[in-house]
Amino acid sequence: MENDHRKDIERASSEEYRVRSDKVDRLRERGIEPWPTFRPVNAQAANIITQFQEGVETEYTIAGRLLTIRRHGKAVFATLQDGSGKIQLYLKEDILGDSFKLFADYIDIGDIVWCRGVVFKTHVGEITLRVLEYHLLSKSLHPLPEKFHGIADIETKYRQRYLDLIVSSETRARFVQRSRMVSAIRQFLEERGYLEVETPMLHPIAGGAAARPFITHHNTLDEDFYLRIAPELYLKRLVVGGLDRVYEINRNFRNEGVSTRHNPEFTMLELYTAYEDYHYAMNIVEELLRTAAYAVGGTLQCPYGNLMIDFSQPFRRLTMKNAIMEYGNFSEYDLSSQNIGALCARHGIRLAAGVNSYGYQLAALFEHIAEKKLIQPTFICDFPVEISPLAKRNPANPEFVPRFELFIAGMEISNAYNELNDPFEQALRFEEQLKLHAAGDDEAHQYDADYVRALEYGLPPTVGIGIGIDRLAMLLTNTTSIKEVILFPTLKKLS
Repeated sequence: MENDHRKDIERASSEEYRVRSDKVDRLRERGIEPWPTFRPVNAQAANIITQFQEGVETEYTIAGRLLTIRRHGKAVFATLQDGSGKIQLYLKEDILGDSFKLFADYIDIGDIVWCRGVVFKTHVGEITLRVLEYHLLSKSLHPLPEKFHGIADIETKYRQRYLDLIVSSETRARFVQRSRMVSAIRQFLEERGYLEVETPMLHPIAGGAAARPFITHHNTLDEDFYLRIAPELYLKRLVVGGLDRVYEINRNFRNEGVSTRHNPEFTMLELYTAYEDYHYAMNIVEELLRTAAYAVGGTLQCPYGNLMIDFSQPFRRLTMKNAIMEYGNFSEYDLSSQNIGALCARHGIRLAAGVNSYGYQLAALFEHIAEKKLIQPTFICDFPVEISPLAKRNPANPEFVPRFELFIAGMEISNAYNELNDPFEQALRFEEQLKLHAAGDDEAHQYDADYVRALEYGLPPTVGIGIGIDRLAMLLTNTTSIKEVILFPTLKKLS
């Protein structure tokens, strides 16, 4: 039924396209260009409305897209939308003369027009622009979707985002909020002495995170390159070079599945701070997220689905092991090295050979038992060393690393750890990852000899933080699908 409905829409659109194309020909016969050069404007819809003074008919020039046209004999009411919002237009035959009939015959919903007029208030109290002159700036050859509150068909919504932005004020507001969030993050970091940098998107070696990379080929060099999984190893090279506080907001690429929380191309914030540790990282992440939440919604209590996320309270801090015990109602004895395997088996967790040590089992249990139950902001701390190949060991407990992941509404939002700066141990960790890769783990790290060489020059004690910008935007705009906060999400080609 959905496909039949889409075909009906396409057929209707094709007929409308023919009608509007014919109008283009007839306009040109009259010497009117349907896509002329620009005309200057001196106002936007929002300015006209906010500056309105009763009894003062100020003249303005404005341009935008027509969303509605309502004809009433010798008068027309229309809605014009520009980048700031909407305003009503009023066109009268006795004011416009011959161009009034031209409007009736050739102007359609979706067209972009320029208007000169004076502002007044109608008898029902709506601030309106009485049009003294208008010109067509861009002819729309297709009709807009019928429902102006948004596009019902999800495929159209994502594949033709420009239509979604035209007809959905909610969509436009969401991306404005996302932009404000990113601006607030930049300002927050710059006020604290962080330098924004850019690092390569094409990597000769895949690394920086555990993920399957996208592979491309450079013809001139005749070498394969990888779209970056993460900027981590390059940013830490900069810390070696003396840039003690650096950050980057940019694209990462991971050759993985598409879901409501995953897109193969996504935006990350990564920042690195020399001479600090993961306790500092928890504090600054907590402060940064409060800043971002307030920038988006003007409040620290943010609705998310049927939940209310409270950023005003101190974020909870819990070790991975304690989270499993609390949310699974297990004891320390249940999670002992001799019993954890049986506990995994009871919960249907099966790990492949080579990734079935105690640390892998603990991480798998956490993901299965506790992760989805972490609703309010919660730092999960102290990760097994096996799943943290770039993190420094905890000297008091070498099987674990000083690392946290921040979970909100069951989603991982941030990851951070004290960076491994011992070049000998880093080389050994890379070698262990190579063994996993040889055993069939496509997400294992490759050996990066140049990065090891950089560490040999001395990386100061450093903490690194990653924050998923798309997921944070989901939370702060009350959106449950990552596709709603990415302007052009990755989609399967239409057959």
